[in-house]
Amino acid sequence: MPVSDTASDPAHDPADDLALLIDAARRAGRIALQFTGTTARRWDKPGDLGPVTEADIAVDTDLRESLTAARPGYGWLSEETPDDAARLSRDRVFIVDPIDGTRSFIEGNDTWAHSLAVVEGGVTVAAAIYLPVKGKLYSAATGRGAQLNGRPIRVSPRDRLTGANVISAKPNYDPRHWPGGVPDVHRHYRPSLAYRMALVAEGRFDAMLTFRDSWEWDIAAGDLILREAGARITDRHGAPLRFNNAHPQVDGVVAAGPGLHDHIRTAMGQT
Repeated sequence: MPVSDTASDPAHDPADDLALLIDAARRAGRIALQFTGTTARRWDKPGDLGPVTEADIAVDTDLRESLTAARPGYGWLSEETPDDAARLSRDRVFIVDPIDGTRSFIEGNDTWAHSLAVVEGGVTVAAAIYLPVKGKLYSAATGRGAQLNGRPIRVSPRDRLTGANVISAKPNYDPRHWPGGVPDVHRHYRPSLAYRMALVAEGRFDAMLTFRDSWEWDIAAGDLILREAGARITDRHGAPLRFNNAHPQVDGVVAAGPGLHDHIRTAMGQT
């Protein structure tokens, strides 16, 4: 049985968790900016899981301590914390990527982000994505809409695939993914998956997609921000995203306005 906490109180408002996430994200930015990506100590994770730096660990430690102290009944899932199956029995779970786009951080670029989410029953209910160098804070709570720096944002209304601005990595244009032919779109890329999702929610790009298995900490926050901005977001097979899985990955991500999402699925050979 799930562990009861304030999350199971029907009067609990996701906006309360959002305020907590926003404060935590801004603090994470201050911590990360104390380090210089090009000189921060770094090492490679086992299993070819990519690099990690002392900044990732410092941010993770602060978020874990502060957020779980504020919500002791919530579970915890983070890229930089050893997984604990106890989260599977919790009503609500924090899902966090301390620094999404660590390679960008190491290179001294500005397209890395802190991605923070609260998930209830497998569904994200509060989310914040913060890019401290760019000064961009994306946020959403269930039923409250999506915002960028406190202002409402909305997904692009485009409903034609040809000529759309799509933000995605090069391997996703492999012809094997597109039985009717690779679509003629304008291709764009950003290293942080959370930021790619936020840019589509903002309407700066028409769609984003990845056909690789995606870690929950990269996408849980972006899922809600996109939905609250009016997007349709699914896995690569068209199913809604669900989080706090025993193995914390989902089978790819496709996100766009509803009409464009339909055209993407058609081009992928789905109905």
